Order: sequence, then C-alpha cells, then structure tokens
Amino acid sequence: MKDIAFASIESLALRLQQKSITSEALTGIFLQRIDELNPKLNAYSVVFHESAMALARASDLRRRHGLALGALDGIPIAVKDLCEIEGTTTTVGSRQWEHRQSTVTADIVKKLLAAGAVILGKTQMVEFAFGGWGTNPLMGTPWNPWDMTEHRIPGGSSSGSGVAVAAGLAPCAIGTDTGGSVRTPSSLNGITGLKTTKGLICLDGTFPLSHTLDTIGPMTRTASDAALLTAALCDAPHFGYAKAMAAIRRPDAADALAGKVICVVPPAQYGIDVQDDVLYVHQSMIATLKELGAKIIVRPLPFGIEDLMTKAGKIIACEGYHVHKEYISEPSLRVGQYVRERMLSAQDIPAHEYLDLLEAQKRMKECWQAWMANMDAVLLPSTPFTAAPLSSVDESQTPFGFFTRFVNVVDACSISIPAGFDRQKLPVGMQLVGKAFDEANILAVAIAVQGVTSWHTRTPILGSPHPIPPVATNGDNTAIVSSLPIHRGDHVPG
Repeated sequence: MKDIAFASIESLALRLQQKSITSEALTGIFLQRIDELNPKLNAYSVVFHESAMALARASDLRRRHGLALGALDGIPIAVKDLCEIEGTTTTVGSRQWEHRQSTVTADIVKKLLAAGAVILGKTQMVEFAFGGWGTNPLMGTPWNPWDMTEHRIPGGSSSGSGVAVAAGLAPCAIGTDTGGSVRTPSSLNGITGLKTTKGLICLDGTFPLSHTLDTIGPMTRTASDAALLTAALCDAPHFGYAKAMAAIRRPDAADALAGKVICVVPPAQYGIDVQDDVLYVHQSMIATLKELGAKIIVRPLPFGIEDLMTKAGKIIACEGYHVHKEYISEPSLRVGQYVRERMLSAQDIPAHEYLDLLEAQKRMKECWQAWMANMDAVLLPSTPFTAAPLSSVDESQTPFGFFTRFVNVVDACSISIPAGFDRQKLPVGMQLVGKAFDEANILAVAIAVQGVTSWHTRTPILGSPHPIPPVATNGDNTAIVSSLPIHRGDHVPG
C-alpha cells in the first residue's frame, strides 16, 4: 500500500470517512515523521504535539457521532510561521522574534479549525517573508528533500511549507505569496502551489510584508487538493468562487481541455537565462496541453517581465520597510544581512515614486484583464532553474522573481504544478497564470494535466514508509475540542 504520508487530502478524507483510519492514528504518523526527519530537514519551527492529538481525537469523536464537519475534518495541516495563533510563538522567520507571543489568531487558522483540520505546527520561512531563495541564516535554511546528501535551496519564502509537504511531514500546508513565495518552493520541491487572487482568502492575522501584493495560498500534492483547500478558505464575499472550485471534477475525456486557449510566451521575452532541462519540460507541457485538446497560441506579454519584477521589488521594499522601520536599521538586532538590506533599500525610494508605482500597478491590472479576455491561461516556467546548492547562492540576486512577481503586480491567480525532472533528478515546475478570481479555470486545467501525467505522484526517498495502522475502536474521548489548545510546553525543534 502506498505510503500514507504521501497520500492526497482527497484520499485521506475518504479513508477517514470510510473509517479505515482515525485522525488520531493519521496525526500520529505525521508527528512521528516530523520527529524523525525534521532535525535534518528543518521544515518546522514549532510542532504542536499535544494540541494536534487533542484536535485529532475531537475529530474522531465528531465522526463517531455522525457530526463530521466536511472533507477537511481530521486532516493534518501545517501553517507558515507568520500565521498568528493566540498564545503561541510567531517568529515570522526572525531570530529576533523567537519569543514573540501572538495575541490574536489569524482568520485562516480560524477557518481551518472550523473545518476540523488538525494544525501540526508552524513552518520555517525566509525572515519577514522577504526572499525567494528560501534561505534563513539565523533560523536555519530548510533542506530540500530531493537531495539528502547536498544541502540545496528549498525556495522561499514559504520554504518550510514546501519541504514539509514534499517530505511527507504534512499532507498540505499554508503558504503566502507576495512575489512567488508559494510557487517557487512548490516548484523546487515538486509539489502543487496555488497563488490566489488578492482578497479571495482573508489576510487578517497573517503578518504582512506588502499590503498591496500579499496573498495566501495552499501548498498540496495535487491540484484537486488545492481546489478543495481553497474552497474551504475563501472569504465570505467570494463563496461563489468557493462553490465553483468545489464543483471541479477530474475530467475523463481525452479532450478534457477542448475549447481552452493557452498562451505561450516567447522565450525571447523571459529576460533571464533558463536551464535547458526547464525549457525541455516546458515543451513537454505544451505537448500535453495539446494532447488534451487545448489551443496553444504564442503571444508576448503586454509588458516587460523584468520591468514588472523591478516594480514589484520596490513596492515590497517600501511596504516592508514601513512595517519594520522602527527596528530594521538597528545593527545590534539579530536580523539577517540581506533581508535588512532589502528593507533599507526603500529609504532611497522617494514617496512620489512609490505612489507612481501604485498607479502603474493599477494600470497593469486593467491591462492584464483586457489582454487575457480571450485566453484561459498563460504557460510559463515556475522558476528559471532547479534547486541549486545552498553554497552557490548569491543573495544579492533575485532570479526567481522573473516568472512570478509580475503575477502579483497584475493581481492574477497562478498555479505551479510538478511537470518533470532535470538530469540531476530535481523537480521542475510549470506555472499556469489566469485572470483575477479565475482560480477555478486554472485549477481545472491543472487537474486535467495531472489526470494524464504522474509527476505530482513522485516523492523523494526518505526513511521507511508508514503503513496504515488498524482503526482505533476504543477511544475514550469525552468532549469535542472547539478551539486550538496550544500548550507552551509543545516541542520546538532545533
């Protein structure tokens, strides 16, 4: 039987529904894997052993009484360490904040708990979410699980979330995306990551980097899982979109994408050298889309990729500096050198330039929606190259922004899906970019692709598999946990 640690949310939900496994047993498997593998992988900053088991037992109790809350009830999940949970430490990836206590709980965590999900812990991240390589010299850089001999970059800033899902330390995780921070680690770790349209998922209680560009997105094994999780997390004004995503079904027909128009951007517009293996996988993806019946057109974007990447970088720097200005320039504080430099670069951007950037962004959003009017998605590589050795990283460069940042500027939705491997057997991701609030459409395309490919089922070789244990039949649960009972004695790795 396939290792349960690498099963999809859908399959785990079915097993819970059929009572072939309990949430308590399922959660125990993931906690055991975290204990075994996290010392090396460093995916989690804190693990909620006691409270996770309490939530799992509460889920089992509900299910025994016919009160299951839905598909996420009893499903373990990890959240990025910028999601506030009252009474817990939220570091936002900063050693300086290793004792910072949350006084509120993020809206997204409240929604997960209301759906019955089991919060396993919080995942490591780039300090203050400001970086694409996934590095964190002060808190430790998570280890990309596809090479257990050489420390390779995990991608960022949702680095720990990407590693946790890829390594089977969680079936799904929450990330945030300001310029690629869901899609980059998803690509480099061989999982699926959805960058949602701003406003689709509420950001309240999620520590900000850029109030203009920040978004939340699920990081999962499959596009179907991403649809399921997004449907559960949509903010109230967008329940219609949630319904559309929940209604997506895996297509059976060979021409599942008939009528879909997919745009391919000429490589000459990329503005950066792209690894040969990535270009090969890109061509393979085009062939798959054609086989599924999609119409492929070649058309340049209506703007320069590098220009929008630069604009995004300045907006993020200005708004990040505004958040952290009271202390970011203090040399005695334990803040990473490159994150500090990125923040402080905003001091050289005058107010009128920042306002001009916001005006330009507004125009670009309108331009994108008009340009996309007769297309369903744009296909691009998620990253220009695969996971590089950590020792080779030049933190002064931002190569991962080329294919991802513009998406945040134009306020589009985008999904990165596993699409192949390079010659070193490292994952390659491809990105489908859609219109604003058109998540259901790009998810449908991604689901169709994953219906005829198996890249998303590949997993790194880690430890020994955990078979499904027998169903626990004599639990002694006496009450349903209605809120997350985090205990300060819970284990903090490292």
